[in-house]
Amino acid sequence: MARPLRIEFAGALYHVTARGNERRSIFLGNLDDDRRAFLEILTSTCERFRWICHAYCLMTNHYHLVVETPEANLSLGMRQLNGVYTQQVNRTHGRAGHLFQGRFKGILVERDSYLLELARYVVLNPVRADMVRAPGDWPWSSYRATVGEAPALPFLETDGLLRAFADDRAEAVAGYRRFVAEGVGAPSLWRELKSQIYLGSEAFVERTQPEPRQPPVPRWRSPRRAGDRCLVGPRQRRRRPRAHHHRRA
Repeated sequence: MARPLRIEFAGALYHVTARGNERRSIFLGNLDDDRRAFLEILTSTCERFRWICHAYCLMTNHYHLVVETPEANLSLGMRQLNGVYTQQVNRTHGRAGHLFQGRFKGILVERDSYLLELARYVVLNPVRADMVRAPGDWPWSSYRATVGEAPALPFLETDGLLRAFADDRAEAVAGYRRFVAEGVGAPSLWRELKSQIYLGSEAFVERTQPEPRQPPVPRWRSPRRAGDRCLVGPRQRRRRPRAHHHRRA
């Protein structure tokens, strides 16, 4: 089965996940220390690549991010995030080798239709996994910062989500709380997934399709002899003429 495409462009919005190798935990030893280290690396990654994070949740063997990329650099940033965190874990815990299972998964999201629902899905992960009873009970997601119960980390952008509920912040927070609570037991968000990588309408999928690659154009090479011209393709080589030896009479 072919791997899904990576579609990257300025201003794109993604749901990003990465899982531990063999589905093992990506936070070892003291889980809270490793989670704090991950968030520090995420902070520096967002700063370096100018990412805007709208929601996040650190589970045990995987994590979720909702990130916006003002520049077309999702793959570069993910290489930095997962690579530096793996090095950190290996040094701290005296281990070697891969921490994550293969490549990260990035789903391209239509902002107007799915940003709110996706942000709700992310912070409800610990509730659906029966790890806590309410999203505010899990300290390793963006929920507490969004509702003002904890300081927001530098990379987290909460204003955009809250403005969707009201201009007044208190009213917006109350609306956000109700919206998240209503998501418990709601139908799966991923029923709308298209071609493994799109969360959006048919028009959105059509609009964000990558341009087809053009075949290589044959190029002219300088002739060896005056008056000769030869068209040579990218894999075509010019044969050398064979030498003919004449015996003297």
